[in-house]
Amino acid sequence: MRLHVGCAMWTHPAWQGRFLPHPLPPGARLRAYASWCNAVEGNTTFYATPSRGTAESWAAQVGPGFRFVLKLPRSITHERRLTGFDDDLRTFLAAIEPLGARTHALWVQLPGSFGPADLGTLAGFLRRLPRTHRYAVEVRHRAFFEDAGCARDLERVLAGAGAEWVPFDTTVFFRSRPGSDAERDAWTKKPRVPRRSAALTDRPIVRYLGRDDTEQTAEGWRYWVGKAAEWLREGRSPTIFIHTPDNADALPLARRFHDEVRDRVPGLDPLPEPEPAEPPTLF
Repeated sequence: MRLHVGCAMWTHPAWQGRFLPHPLPPGARLRAYASWCNAVEGNTTFYATPSRGTAESWAAQVGPGFRFVLKLPRSITHERRLTGFDDDLRTFLAAIEPLGARTHALWVQLPGSFGPADLGTLAGFLRRLPRTHRYAVEVRHRAFFEDAGCARDLERVLAGAGAEWVPFDTTVFFRSRPGSDAERDAWTKKPRVPRRSAALTDRPIVRYLGRDDTEQTAEGWRYWVGKAAEWLREGRSPTIFIHTPDNADALPLARRFHDEVRDRVPGLDPLPEPEPAEPPTLF
C-alpha cells in the first residue's frame, strides 16, 4: 500500500529559493525535488528521447522508491499514431533502461482526434508492447467520456493489456472563468471533459488540475482525497499528480494532498523531509 504524489516537472523557476535550493546544478535538481515528492510526470520525454547517460543521472539522484511516469515520444503517439513505431520504441526503451523499477508506467497520451474508430489500432499497439513495463493510456476524445458504449469498449481494450486509463481531471479548473494570465492560457489548452475515476488496475494514475489559488485547488481535490483513501484500503497503490495553471505552488500542494490522504489512512508512510531551500546559518 503506497501513495505516490508529484508534479508535472521537477524544476520550476517559481520554486527556486522558495522550496528548492538555488542555485542548483542540473545533476542535483531532481534529487532536491525528490525530497518533496516521490513521483514525477516525465513530460519531457514526449518531446525528445533522453540519452542513456541522462537516465543514469536521473536514477542516481533518487531512491529506489521514487517513481517516474514517462510519456512516450510524440513520434509514436501523435506523428505515427501507434503504427510503424518499432525503431522509435526500441530506442526509447534502451535509453530509459537505467531507471529500472523506478519507471512506474509508460504513459501513452493520445491526441484529441484519436477516437473510438481508432480502438483497433490501440489494441494492436498494446499487444505488441513488451511486458517488461506497465502502461497507462490518456485519451482526450469526448466520446470516451460521454458515450457509455465507447467508454466500455476502451476499458475492454485496456483491460486486455493490463493497462490503466489515466484521467486528467480539469472539472474544478473549468468551474469558473480564468482570473490570471496562466489560467487564461490553460483555458485554451487543457482538455474539458467529464471527471472519470474508475480504476482498471492496482496502480491507478490521476492528473488533477486546480487553480492558481491554493485554497481553491485544495477544496477541489476533496473528491480525490476520498478516492485515493478508498483505493489504498482496497490494496491499490495510486499515483496522483497535482497541477495548477502556473504550478508556482504545486510542490507543497502535492505534499499537502499526501498529508490529507494520510489523515484518512494513518498506516500510510510519510513523505521524506524536504531539503532546506537555504543553507543553515551559524546564528
